[in-house]
Parts: sequence; structure tokens; C-alpha cells
Amino acid sequence: MPRVPFVGRLSLRDYVALITSFALLALEVIIRTITLLLPGPIVRWFYRASRNAFNRLSSPASRHSRNRKKAVSSPIAQANDFLDICELYGYTAEEHIVQTGDGYLLGVHRLGYKRGEEDQKVNAGPGSVQKKVVYLHHGLMMNSEVWVCLTERERCLPFMLVEQGFDVWLGNNRGNKYSKKSLHTTPDKIAFWSFSMDQFAFHDIPDTIDYVLSTTKQPSLSYIGFSQGTAQAFATLSIHPMLNEKVDVFVALAPAMAPPGLAGGIVASLVKSSPEILYLAFGRRAIFGSATMWQALLYPAIFTWFIDKSLSFLFGWHTNNITAHQKMAAYPHLYSFSSVKTVVHWFQIIRHGTFQMFDDEGSSPLAVGKGSKYYKIAKFPTRNIKTPIVLVYGGSDSLVDIELMLRELPRHTVAKCIKKYEHLDLLWAHDVDELVFPHVLEALQTYAMPAGGPQKGWKAIDRGIHDRQSLGANGSSTLEGSGSDRSLRLITQDQRLRQAYDWGLDSSTPDEQLDESEGDEKVDEGPERFALSPTPKAPSLLVALQTPDRNHDHIAEATTP
Repeated sequence: MPRVPFVGRLSLRDYVALITSFALLALEVIIRTITLLLPGPIVRWFYRASRNAFNRLSSPASRHSRNRKKAVSSPIAQANDFLDICELYGYTAEEHIVQTGDGYLLGVHRLGYKRGEEDQKVNAGPGSVQKKVVYLHHGLMMNSEVWVCLTERERCLPFMLVEQGFDVWLGNNRGNKYSKKSLHTTPDKIAFWSFSMDQFAFHDIPDTIDYVLSTTKQPSLSYIGFSQGTAQAFATLSIHPMLNEKVDVFVALAPAMAPPGLAGGIVASLVKSSPEILYLAFGRRAIFGSATMWQALLYPAIFTWFIDKSLSFLFGWHTNNITAHQKMAAYPHLYSFSSVKTVVHWFQIIRHGTFQMFDDEGSSPLAVGKGSKYYKIAKFPTRNIKTPIVLVYGGSDSLVDIELMLRELPRHTVAKCIKKYEHLDLLWAHDVDELVFPHVLEALQTYAMPAGGPQKGWKAIDRGIHDRQSLGANGSSTLEGSGSDRSLRLITQDQRLRQAYDWGLDSSTPDEQLDESEGDEKVDEGPERFALSPTPKAPSLLVALQTPDRNHDHIAEATTP
């Protein structure tokens, strides 16, 4: 394709894509403006019209299937906030407010109690129940609800951790649904939205961790991040050496550091041209503020279809591992506000192929003296991280470049791949409890410091172990590296999963379990729908170690004193 003269970075096709994208954005602005001016009855009429049109085009079998699953997905989809979703499953959650060093007020949620423990004091000083603290953080343009909006309790990571005896905290980034307040400005001002991942790393994450540890009176916590939530941890641990002593293990689900790129031609053209062009398209406040408008106008099944097509266009994801009723429940909670500047920061990272801080001087191709000889953008020094790191990523995730990531992380990093998984599968896949949770529990049991500090006889596994492990779609495992002088016993991966994590489930699929539990076609079955099953068994302590045996059908298990 011939290059356009003078500004030769883009091809003619890229310019056509850019022009088309701006035309679509202009059309959306017009539609959004009209919608805001419409009275409520008109908006509801559009909703009913989209529902009727969808039902007419659907087959009777499809309508019947949706109605059967509606009793599960609808209460979750219609829940107003984090607390409402937790109440559906019988859990009592707390809300906390963290003030950052630069004046933002962040909403933080806590799940500290199993059902029936609400009258007990947890991590409240002498005489209270002592529990190990786990902190979870969401991804880009999300909030804490994405962790709990699942259609089965067994697949919900926070609920599983609570039942395993952990004190679970869930954070929120500045600007999202739970953190839209600052002591110095308001969300209608550009200054409020002038933040990127730099501010998450320098303020939001370390300030939240300090608050959680101060409140629970614990010396350390375990960090579990998803997507951008992992990038924020990589960044903050790399620039705060003392924070590494407060985080005993970092589990990165769908880790993000320097994504290789995007599948969509329009978005790829935006990245290649200049990341700052996003300011022209979306302004300098919140990005995709119209998402809530489309959710109000469209019937949930159509909204779900629209999200699926968008994910396929942007990232090449097919979301085949997430059931239809799980999408209906979770997609309404997928989006939350974030700044355009944060997305610009990611575009800078993708364009330069390095995990860097925000480039405040921009990237104009006509700037003088911007070559690497005269100008260097500060990188996050991720090799300085001392906290043990466990990466759990999908082999079909277009946003993960695992080789680049491992080169930029310390040698004690452990990497585990689930080959069939895409990005969102690490949150919502129908078998996430079988393929992801065992790795999370294993990391917590291996590295996490006991509640209240080190106990007699407790010893953390050597952080110098260098283990690159790949977990296949069928559960097989590959270990690379030198041998170990530890006493090892080989077991199969299937045995490991059964020992590490056993919820007492039968062998049927989630859809089959759902069908069996529903029986007649009821739409509203009340709170009993979300009743808890018996408390899960505690996992055995398994440690993935290097072994001289290179049999790819086995892993190594180490017994600890």
C-alpha cells in the first residue's frame, strides 16, 4: 500500500480507517445528545421495541433457553452495586473509603465473613479472629463488581477465598463508579480526569494497601490482579521497594504489561498515528461515557451481542468459554468510568513496545530532538520487584506477550498458561474454578505469610526458584529449568487439581447443573436460588518446583515441614 507523502507513518488504508472512526464517533455524539433529550417513556419504548424485535428473530428453542436461565442472570444483571450482588449470595460486605496522597477518595469493599460469622470480629486486634488478607484489583474501565457478578457461587473467586478463611478486600481506581470524588476538584472538570497509570502506581495502589494493612493490623497481604490491575501492581512494586515487604505474593490473572497490539484496523491506526489523537476523538475527561446509554436503550440480549462483536473486532476474542447466561449477568457490570489519559497511556506503551511511564511531551513525528539520544521516557523498573510473582494467562489472549513479560520481570517469576483461555475467561469462564482457582490457592499457600506475622515453623519457599510452567488445555504441564535437590514426589496434573481444590461438585457442566436446578420454567425463585452449598474443603499445600524429570505429563509436589 503506497504511503501518504510527508506524514508517512500511515498508509492510505489507515487514513480511511481514521476518517471512518471519526464519522462513527460523530454519529454516536448525535445519537447520545438526542437520547439525553428524550423523555423516559420514549427511552422505554425503544427498549421494548428492541426486545420485541430480538424475540421475533429468535427461534422458539432459543427463547425457551433464555427464559430458563433468566432466573439466575437477571438478579445479578439488575443488581445496583457490589453490596447488592453479595447479598444475593448471602454475604455481608463492607464499604470503606481510602484518601490518596493527592486527594482522591477511593471506594474499597471488604468480604471478611463467611455466612454466619457476621457477629464475630475479624482482624480487629487482640481477641478477634485472625485471617490472612487478600487484596483483589480490577482491570481497565472496570470496578470491583467484575469479581462477584458470576452466575454460580463456586466460580466466584472472592467467595471461594472467603470460604477458605481469607479476609478479602477489593479495590477501585480513581474515576470509576465507586471513586468519583476528590478533595480538590470535581468530575465535571478536566483536572479530575488528568490521571494515568502513573497515578495508580504512585498513589492508588500503595495508599489502598497501607489502609487495608492498617485496618486489619496485619503485616502483609496477598495481591491478586486482573488485566490492568496486574499492570498497576507491576508498576507500583517496581517503584516502591518497601511495598515489596508488605505484599507477600502477587498473583497476576491475564497479566498486562506491553500488549503486542490490537486486532481492529481502526484502533490499530489510532495507535500507529499518534496516541494523543484520542484526545480529539474523546476529549480529556471520561472515555466511553455513552456505554451506559446503550445499555439503557438496548434489550440485554442485544447489548450482549453488541459487546461480543466489539470484543471480536478490537481484540479478536470469541468468548466461547463464557456461557450465554454468564454474559447476560456480567456484561452490565463490565464497564466503569476511566480517563481518556489512561487509554492514551496504554496506546503509548503499545506503540513503543515497552512498559513505560506516561510521556507528557507527546510523540509528535515533527518534534525536534526527540530521538533516543536526547530523550528517554522513564520505564517502570520491573526487574527490581522482590515479591514472588505468579502469572496465570490464557494461551489465546491477544493482549499477553508472555516472552516480553518474562524478559522484563525478575527470574523468580512463575508463569502458567491455560491454552484455550482468552482474556475475560480468567474471570468468567465456565470452568474457571477448575483451571484457575487451584493455581491461586497454590500460590497463596506457598508464599503468603500467616495471619498475624510469621509463626513458628513457617518458612516461605525460596524466592530464587526459577520456574516457567505451561498448563495446557487438557491440564498437562511442562516444566523447564535445572533440577532440584529437594525430596519430590511426582503426581499427575489431574490428581493435583483434585487435591488442591475440591468443592464437591459433580461432573456435569454449569449449564447442565443449571438446567437440573431449575426444573420448571420459573422467572423469580427468590433468594434460595443463591443458597450456599457446604463449605469447601481446604486445599493441600502444593508447590510447583523444578525437577530433573522432564515428563510433560507430570508436575512436582514438595512436602513442607
